[in-house]
Amino acid sequence: MYFRDHAPPHFHAFYQDTEILIEIDTLEVIRGSLPRRALGLVLDWAELHRSELKENWKRAQQHLDLSNIEPLE
Repeated sequence: MYFRDHAPPHFHAFYQDTEILIEIDTLEVIRGSLPRRALGLVLDWAELHRSELKENWKRAQQHLDLSNIEPLE
């Protein structure tokens, strides 16, 4: 996430040289693409941590430090 980022609430995920933006509420891809397996892992992680992602979005809009979110194990 970036401070002063545009709506809708979303996060950025990177894999090798590609970037994807995913809407937090719906977990729909806003822009970009990832290989199927990488996308699946990102979506699994996001589903588990959606409330934390929403909270970090609010924090980013207020220019507060973001909380760390545990990786997918």
